[in-house]
Amino acid sequence: MPALTCPLCTMDDVLSFSDHLECATCGHEWKAEEVETAPAVRVVKDAHGNILENGDIVAMVTDLKLKGTSETLKTGTKSKPIRLVEGDHEIDCRMNGLSIALKACYVKKVTQ
Repeated sequence: MPALTCPLCTMDDVLSFSDHLECATCGHEWKAEEVETAPAVRVVKDAHGNILENGDIVAMVTDLKLKGTSETLKTGTKSKPIRLVEGDHEIDCRMNGLSIALKACYVKKVTQ
C-alpha cells in the first residue's frame, strides 16, 4: 500500500485514528474514506473537444499575440509534435521557430 499523504500540504507525516486521519505537519483532518486510491488521469482536449496526446500535431484556431514579443501566431499555424505538461498552459511546442506554452483552447488537433 502506498504511503498516505496529506491532501492539503502533500506531506507524508500522517497519523491514523479510528475515525479519521490527521496530518502531523499542518494539522489537516479528513475521513479515512476520502482517501483516493488512484490519481485521476488528466485529459486535455482541444478547442473542438478532441483528446490530445504527446506527439500530436496541432494548429491554431485563432490569431494569438505572444506576450513580450512582436510575434503573432496566425490561424492555421501548425506546430511540431507537442508535449503535454501540468499547469494552466497544457501544451509545450514549437511554432515558427519559437518554443511556447499554449492553452489547449487555442488549438485543434491536425489529422495526419
